[in-house]
Amino acid sequence: MIKKLLGLAPQQEADGSYSPSKVALKLATSDKTDFDNVSYRKYRGKQSKILAIFTERKNMTMQNGKKFSTGNHPVEALLPMLHLRNAGFDFEIVTPNGKPVVFEMWAFPEKDEHVKAIYRHYKAKFDKPGKLRDYVDATFAESGNYAAVFVPGGHGAMLGIPEDKNVGKALRQAHANDLFTVTLCHGPGSLLATTLDNQPFLYKGYKMAVFPDSVDKKTPMIGYLPGQMPVGLSERLKALGAEVVNSKSDDTVCLDRKLITGASPLASDKLGKLAAETLLKELN
Repeated sequence: MIKKLLGLAPQQEADGSYSPSKVALKLATSDKTDFDNVSYRKYRGKQSKILAIFTERKNMTMQNGKKFSTGNHPVEALLPMLHLRNAGFDFEIVTPNGKPVVFEMWAFPEKDEHVKAIYRHYKAKFDKPGKLRDYVDATFAESGNYAAVFVPGGHGAMLGIPEDKNVGKALRQAHANDLFTVTLCHGPGSLLATTLDNQPFLYKGYKMAVFPDSVDKKTPMIGYLPGQMPVGLSERLKALGAEVVNSKSDDTVCLDRKLITGASPLASDKLGKLAAETLLKELN
């Protein structure tokens, strides 16, 4: 009751899940982003597509049994997409089973016209995405039209995606074909899929920016999460041999070989710039 009066209690949604408290939303979200509308030299080559793997799942069950209302973080998804689209790239939107993309709409920047515009542009694809399996088995595996794989963040990126064999296949195919992989915050949970079927971790020895477990453990104090995470991410990646370069949920971005990563929602704009500039430099 005291937490509710102070605005620190997570807010229950119609399906029984919980979105962040009023205080957490004030601290962690904004109605406008820091998007820098850079004018890039447009890419005109053949490798103009980016395979964007989104989650189709909404609720994460915490250690205490409460469900966190999650999905893909809209800023972490749409700011990198804005930069890459401005640089001349387009997206094939997919989810593991072709179900609609789920966003953390409580984090949507309602007064940001750039974000709203790209969301509207891809809304039909978000509502009816492709099935990842179809791209792994056919188009993506055989086509020379792709530049990268993009896995946006949001806690929802840890729902099913790290355990999806097709995610592992897509990342291994991208790696084998010298394509880039772009991800941020909790999106690097997708990298765990490369260890399925007892395969070695594809990114052992790589430097990367990831949302820290230490921060996730603190967020229930302000009602961002309704309980402790069911499983961490940054420490699991370290245990597999990754070198996590950040200790805070800040704007850190990292480029190591063909892996481009960011630490948190605060890194979304910098990640988009780094990805756009890197792809243009490497592909032109």
